[in-house]
Amino acid sequence: MDAGEGDFVVAIPARYGSSRLPGKPLREIAGRPLIEHVHDRARESGAAEIIVATDDERVRTAAEGFGARVVLTSRDHPSGTDRLAEVARLLQWAPERIVVNLQGDEPLVAPGLIRSLADALARHADAAIATLATPIHTTAELFDPHAVKVVTDAAGYALYFSRAPIPWDRSAFATTTERLPEDSQHFRHIGLYAYRAGFLEQYNRSAPCYLERTESLEQLRALWYGARIHVSVIERPPGHGVDTEEDLARVAALLQG
Repeated sequence: MDAGEGDFVVAIPARYGSSRLPGKPLREIAGRPLIEHVHDRARESGAAEIIVATDDERVRTAAEGFGARVVLTSRDHPSGTDRLAEVARLLQWAPERIVVNLQGDEPLVAPGLIRSLADALARHADAAIATLATPIHTTAELFDPHAVKVVTDAAGYALYFSRAPIPWDRSAFATTTERLPEDSQHFRHIGLYAYRAGFLEQYNRSAPCYLERTESLEQLRALWYGARIHVSVIERPPGHGVDTEEDLARVAALLQG
């Protein structure tokens, strides 16, 4: 069963503060703020409702200026998932409501990918979360700690996420780490999530765990407490996100054609 029209919502966390790109949600691309481009992608996905979740009045004013619905959240959330839990609580979403978390710095994500993620969660009733992964093709990516790796079971449910190169191919890497084995099954996690709203509250009430703190990966808290995470594999990652001035220029060029 897929998520039909109107059966999912998109929440867009948008913090004003950013160490690498201050005021990121309001930086202009093609004459419009970044957050508006992200909102456009959410609208094009067919979501029943789109919420911009921010802790800053400047972002709130700008988003309401182009017609977005905004929820002002606490500044004290340790993670984006905790921020979404506050939104779910304030808006009183039903426990089975599917919520796609679309980061406020992803203006190039394909709208169809947003919907397909909601569909994946709808089809896997025993999952609390659905997310994405893409094949790794180089050892540079596999050994990059900024690239989060994921391993799954036979049914596509996550077993573990790590910044380390997992799974470790004992035989192949004993010989060389300069190339991947021919039968490599290594996957990079893509940080786009769909949640059931009821799980967001459970997550918010649970204490951070050792694995989450050690790897600095919030999804490990969900696995630690027994939640199931379904992982869909896509061949290509979503479009480039915006973290730096260089990213901003690159994305602007792409959006302007």
